[in-house]
This record gives sequence, C-alpha cells and structure tokens, in this order.
Amino acid sequence: MNFDLSRDTLSRSRGRMGRLQEQAATTRRLTTPSDDPVGASKVLEIRTDKMNSEQFITNSKLADTFLSNSEAAVGEVADLVVRAKEIALGQSSGASANPQTRIAVAEEVTQLYQQAIGAANRRVGDRYLFGGYKTTEPPFDAAGNYRGDDGQMMVEISKDVFLGMNVPGLEAFNTRPQYAARDRREAAGQEVSGRGPASAVGAAPENINVFDELQSLRIALLSGNQEMIQNSLERFDELHGRLTSVRAMLGSRMQGISSATQSQERQVVTNAGLSSALEDADLAQVMSDLAREETVFRGALASSQKLIQPTLLDFLK
Repeated sequence: MNFDLSRDTLSRSRGRMGRLQEQAATTRRLTTPSDDPVGASKVLEIRTDKMNSEQFITNSKLADTFLSNSEAAVGEVADLVVRAKEIALGQSSGASANPQTRIAVAEEVTQLYQQAIGAANRRVGDRYLFGGYKTTEPPFDAAGNYRGDDGQMMVEISKDVFLGMNVPGLEAFNTRPQYAARDRREAAGQEVSGRGPASAVGAAPENINVFDELQSLRIALLSGNQEMIQNSLERFDELHGRLTSVRAMLGSRMQGISSATQSQERQVVTNAGLSSALEDADLAQVMSDLAREETVFRGALASSQKLIQPTLLDFLK
C-alpha cells in the first residue's frame, strides 16, 4: 500500500510536470482538445474564420487586378475617342482642311483604331478582360467584331457579398449595350425575346460602337464627306460619356473591394488576438508552476524514500 501510494503520487506529479514542460516548449496552453474543450472549440471556429478571411482577401486582390487593368484600358480608349473628336473637329470645315490633310489624318485615325483594338483585347496573364466568360480568346477581331459574351464573373469578397470582376466588351464599348447584344443575337439567327423599351413607340435608339465610329471617321476622311465628319462629333461625345460612366462604375467597384479588404484584414487581426488569448500560455505563470511542481516532486521522492524504507525482515524481527 505504501509503495502504491508513493508510485501514484510520483506519477501524478510527473504528469503535471510533463504538461508544464510541454506548454513551456510550445508556448501554448491548448495542445489537445482535452486541455480545454470549450476553448478548443472556439479556437477551431476562429481558425476557420481566419481561413475564410484570407480567401476573401485573395479573391479581392484578383478582382482588383482585373478591375484596375480594365479601368486603365477603358481610359485609354476614352483618350483615343477624344483625339478622334479633335481630328473630326479640325477636318469638319472646308476652310481649315483639304483633301491632302484629310488623307494624312486618316492614317492617324487608323492608328487610333488599332490602339483601341489593342486596349479592348487587354489581358491579365492569359485571361482577357473584356470577353465576358470567354477569357481564353481575344474578344475583338481585327474588324472590331465582338467574339465574347455578356457574362459577368462574380467573385465573393466577403461572406455572401459578390461583386463583378469584369466588364464585358458589349457593355464597355457600346453606348446601348442591350441593343448591341440583341443585334448580335439577331445576326447569329437566334430568337430574340422582347424588343426593348423603344419597341412600343417605333425604332429602338441607335447604338454607337467605338470601333465602328472610328472606321466611319476614317472612311469619311478618305472620301472627303464633310457632313459625315460633322455628324461624328456628337457621336464621339456620346461615346466619351459612355466610357466615362464605365470608368466610374469600375472605380466604384474598386472602392468597394478596398473597403471589403480592409474589413477582412481587421477581422484577421482581431481573430489573431482572440486566438492568442485562448490558446497561448502565460510563460511567466508556466515557469512559476513548473518550479513549484519540481519542488513538490522532490518532496514526494524524499517522503517516498522514508515511507518504503522498512523491509519485510524489519517486521519479522
């Protein structure tokens, strides 16, 4: 009985010392769920929340990359439209222009058109920005025809908060995207349901396309059609207004992503502090308890030595 008592006392003391030594080595109070079941459950919830927040931040960075490059490309096309309007304004009067100057500036319009096609076919990595869901092929061909679709790629930037990370080319480079999409379906021989709000009063408002308008200006300059050049001024104004509104929409989305990212980063910091409070050990307290337990263990050894010192022969004497 004395031996069993000494053995149990020393075993419990060594177990407490082992747990304290493990806490001192890992600097963690919770090493197994049995240490604190309630605290361990909360720590697991915090870790899950942390992983979700990190994924939301990654999604936000990807969406911000797409949107910022899209905004830059739309801004380039807007600048090209402004330059095309300046050319049209300068060549719209016979007093300030002649056939030779129109032919010369027609070449510049050709360069503007090619730059606009290049900006519309901008990509990030191997994914094109303005093709909708079709991100593996250029959305615009050399003739300015749109080969993409009107898909919006949604990305989750916060819990149950989704935001479109792209702008389809139909929406970015047409003044009336709904009519441009309908015309594409009609050209492809697809059935069109609904004719838009203008169907009840007659013909739908005219859609103006950036690339068609640049090509029309080039043709007007080469043919010397002053009336056509003059008519393009109002069209370029409408195009520039449309591109400006698209840039504003992209900017608002980027602002929303920035706010969501900052919120998620604050959440990560908060979760880290809460996890540390629940999981980390107080090293000063651990070292103090370890020193005390060592004293207890030495005392148990000394008492056990005196307790089990008598042998059977001592009792037979």
